[in-house]
Amino acid sequence: MKKIKVGVAGYGVIGQRLADGVALQQDMELIGVADVAPTLSVRALREKGMPYDFYTAAPQDTSALEKAGIPISGSLEDLVQKVDIMLDATSAGVGLKNKEIYTKYKKKAVFQGGESNAIADVFFHGYANYEKGLGVDYLKLTSCNTTGLIRAVDCIDRAVGVEKVAITIIRRVADPGDYHRGLTNALQMEKAPSHQAVDLMTIMPHVEATGILVHTPVTHGHIITVVMTPKKDISVEEAIETFAKHPRIRLVSIAEGFLGNASLFRYARDLGNSRGDMYEIALWTDSVVKCGRDLMFAINIPQEAVVIPESIDAVRAALRMQDGRESGTEATNTYLGMGAWKR
Repeated sequence: MKKIKVGVAGYGVIGQRLADGVALQQDMELIGVADVAPTLSVRALREKGMPYDFYTAAPQDTSALEKAGIPISGSLEDLVQKVDIMLDATSAGVGLKNKEIYTKYKKKAVFQGGESNAIADVFFHGYANYEKGLGVDYLKLTSCNTTGLIRAVDCIDRAVGVEKVAITIIRRVADPGDYHRGLTNALQMEKAPSHQAVDLMTIMPHVEATGILVHTPVTHGHIITVVMTPKKDISVEEAIETFAKHPRIRLVSIAEGFLGNASLFRYARDLGNSRGDMYEIALWTDSVVKCGRDLMFAINIPQEAVVIPESIDAVRAALRMQDGRESGTEATNTYLGMGAWKR
């Protein structure tokens, strides 16, 4: 079997997880990762024995990397020439500059949610619009919150249809280990509607959506409450049964001890998941309630890892590895081990 050759630009919070995720795909080969400096993530890569070849995105100055003992396999341009597609997980704005290199060598690329929508031909989600990504050169993923939100909304939409959703996002203020937001003891409002609601409508234009976002001084995961108006009435029990079938949604409950985001992070570590990651969103069964015809529930978004499956779906769509949503997402899920807890 000929494997698709993949490179990762940016070896940070998302990039290192993309590298690990691609390495698990038996029909893909990770050629290498690229970054500009000996960050803690890059230093950890060296200490782990360099399981992935490292390429510098700043070949004009490699002194810091050399001083840190990071073996360099070449430049970002060298990496791009060796791959079929790049997964770009660089800081917002950097991807646009990198796109010039991808275009120069006629290589496809997948960008993360922090980039402008204009960078790509298709705003992509593996479950909601997989077919729109088929054969496309440049795809952009939705943000972590939007990715998880769309999983849940699309799940019910395919079962009974969805007219509209209203969301409240309780958003972690920074990733674990970040200091740039400062030490806080406050909640901060953002002007409505939140971009996640707007982005959902871009991916799913038949669903009306709006939302509010509140920043909170925590680091492990976002929580989103969703009020959904289905096109066809659905009971609480039927909704839970529908969610339970989705391999990227993990059903949990307060009764089991899942009291919130910290419980899920701890559980991921107890499972032995690398970095305490979960690819799936968690949905509290004891949060699923109805008000008239409207359905309400709450989900947890593990912001560091949730976009990895959809990013790999994007590779499959762009290179037409699988021509359908079901076969494409199923391949990704199989290699990532998603849905294993159901067995």
